[in-house]
Amino acid sequence: MNKENIVRTACVLATTALLASLTGCASIVSGTNQVVSVETISPAGKLDGATCKLQNDKGVYYVTTPGTVTVHRAYGDMNVTCDKAGMGSGVASFKSSTKGMMAGNLLFGGVIGAGVDAASGAAYDYPALLQIMMNDSISTAVATALPAAAVTGGSK
Repeated sequence: MNKENIVRTACVLATTALLASLTGCASIVSGTNQVVSVETISPAGKLDGATCKLQNDKGVYYVTTPGTVTVHRAYGDMNVTCDKAGMGSGVASFKSSTKGMMAGNLLFGGVIGAGVDAASGAAYDYPALLQIMMNDSISTAVATALPAAAVTGGSK
């Protein structure tokens, strides 16, 4: 091997090592997306057919219950709002948890790998099942009757 080939081989190896260090363990093993199941319940039991909006700092997702949806993992909470005709809205917030792989990533992947997983969301998980309690019924405001003079603009 001549000197030029040795330098070229060393550059290729160094570039490969650098690129390998930029990937995190969790992003390689489980990725940045997660499938979650969404169910709505009421005091009477399971409630199907609600339209739910899930939102975290990585995006907005929609699903009809019961159903599953693929969400982007993130450090922040998953906020869920569900609506169904004749029912009051259901609102819930679900915290993400740090995966156990993150500790191994710090030991074997280094700070760069851990940083990649944290920034991409791959280091976090939401609960696999998100259950949202719906309100039993829509509360209706009682209308107060106004005097006829107030409605017509007063008397002449």
